[in-house]
Amino acid sequence: MSAPDDVLVIGAGTGNDVSVALARDAKRVDAVEIDPVLQRLGRDHHPENPYQDPRVSVHIDDGRAFLERTNRRYDLIVLALTDSATIVTGQSALRLENYLFTTEALARARSLLEPGGTFAMYNYYEPWLLDRYANSLTTVYGAPPCAQVGGPTGGRLQAVLSIRADATTPGCATPWRAGPGTLAPASDDRPFPYLVERSIPRFYLWMLGLILLASVLLVRLTSGPLRTMRPYLDLAFMGAAFLLLETKNVVQFALLFGTTWFVNAAVFAGILLSVLAAIEVARRVRLPRPWLLYLALLAALALAWAVPPAALLDLPVPLRFLAGVAVAFTPIFLANLVFAQRFRDVGASTVAFGANLLGAMVGGVLEYLALVTGYRFLLVLVAMLYGLAFLTGRRHIATALLERRGRGLRRRGRGRTVRLRR
Repeated sequence: MSAPDDVLVIGAGTGNDVSVALARDAKRVDAVEIDPVLQRLGRDHHPENPYQDPRVSVHIDDGRAFLERTNRRYDLIVLALTDSATIVTGQSALRLENYLFTTEALARARSLLEPGGTFAMYNYYEPWLLDRYANSLTTVYGAPPCAQVGGPTGGRLQAVLSIRADATTPGCATPWRAGPGTLAPASDDRPFPYLVERSIPRFYLWMLGLILLASVLLVRLTSGPLRTMRPYLDLAFMGAAFLLLETKNVVQFALLFGTTWFVNAAVFAGILLSVLAAIEVARRVRLPRPWLLYLALLAALALAWAVPPAALLDLPVPLRFLAGVAVAFTPIFLANLVFAQRFRDVGASTVAFGANLLGAMVGGVLEYLALVTGYRFLLVLVAMLYGLAFLTGRRHIATALLERRGRGLRRRGRGRTVRLRR
């Protein structure tokens, strides 16, 4: 391979790959690293000082987010040691780098290669994981990559997978060949490359069961007997649905803008602001009938289903942000209007809140269904739960409406009596 002019290194770490690219006379290197501490260590202590070279541009950023934002073309793209083993809070088993290994991410990397450019990824892989990634590249390029495999290290294989933009592997003596048990690639909707089977691991099930049991006991201690929560079953369904909706939004924004702390903080801030806005609207504005709010909520969920994240990725960043906010936070705002309207008329607020909290814990457990179904299906589950909330809460809603009408009639009757006396 001739010396590459433009090189992209994702997972640059302390700078070893950047140093090799510079030694091969690269004219420009984009070094993407999500951890500023690692990059700073490389800048201060790497013996070859790659980060001080004027040819290097450092980007402290999520690798997938950088791929989506850049329009630069590269002669070589290297997906380096990106297995962070860091779990992103609120996203089931989603790790920082999971969105880098989906077919959509690999296709985006291919689109940034020059006609004669090369894509390469390397690591110490479990054999089944090496086959999954090779199968992912085969799916994207339509041809198998070159697989250069070293000796085993603690049950893992040191390996490099590489392929050119035109789907060729010139000079390759060991093209990858699929075996009978090769796993399907990961996708943006189900970005779990480290999950061998399409199931929830047994360990997860045990832990989720224990968490749910502890939640029931704590709610029982603070809110009283569980049978007293029966009139507030609809609030429990709302709690479960809202947690799933929150998870879906955190995941969607991680895909659109990266799995960084800033993006997660912005999403949770947006959720809290949506809750606050709904409370203020419910306090100051006379809300329409509950069935209209439920209908609007289901319409917003249908819109979120109809607009896949891939469609938003094609938009410029400002438009992507506006569209993402509209699609993600409209259901949250409407869901909080539904909750505020219902909670306003409860007879025992502590018991009602306990039911809602217990439902939220159930929603946190149901979120792990994404390991099997993918994240998009969570919207269907959210719609079903809000549908159940409407069905189980209709009697209480009707009673509350009749009581409000009665109070209004009594107030008007008192007003007429006062006028007659005058």
